[in-house]
Amino acid sequence: MARTVWDSTVGKKTVMAVSGLIMLLYLVAHMIGNLKIFFGAGEFNHYAHWLRTVGEPFMHYEWTLWLIRVVLVVAVVAHAVSAYQLSRRDIKARPGKYVHRKARTSYATRTMRWGGVILALFIVWHLLDLTTGTVHPGGFESGKPYQNVVDTFSTWYGNAVYVVAMLAVGLHIRHGFWSAAQTLGVGSRSRDRALKTTANALALLLTAGFLAVPVGVMTGVVS
Repeated sequence: MARTVWDSTVGKKTVMAVSGLIMLLYLVAHMIGNLKIFFGAGEFNHYAHWLRTVGEPFMHYEWTLWLIRVVLVVAVVAHAVSAYQLSRRDIKARPGKYVHRKARTSYATRTMRWGGVILALFIVWHLLDLTTGTVHPGGFESGKPYQNVVDTFSTWYGNAVYVVAMLAVGLHIRHGFWSAAQTLGVGSRSRDRALKTTANALALLLTAGFLAVPVGVMTGVVS
């Protein structure tokens, strides 16, 4: 039964919607955590340490964090695979390109695929930069995320990569939230306006919230 659901277009769209909402919830929590950097190194580093001790003593050190990571990896993979397979089906269904694009198709809709690729590449870079320290500029200091964040956003390329990625996040959320609502049957004529407003508000809030950190470093508010 699970295979039948997965093989159907509706099933893949449902997987995309649910996995997308899981990632959206994570982004909201992640943004709130990131903004703690404006309260100073002590507050931010303490927050990073707390993430590793959540659930103690019932959960061992970092177990909760790893559980969250596993859920996110599953969500990302499920989202990417279903998106790719749906894209392939769409291409096979209409091998010829449209002569004219639909005038009402939004920029976010047209760039969802490229946005997904940009975000996938950004996630890899972000992990190698601030989690493993592999591509981190300067000396990566384990247990000192405040200084590591300042180091990254003290470089022009660190800011450039992050800004492009966060703009892609905003566009992805703006269209993705709306699509997920339609797929899960939440959308209706009476709710369309509220859903579009919510999608726009979430996209704007998250984009601004994430960009606040590099802007804070660039302007010297965070140093």
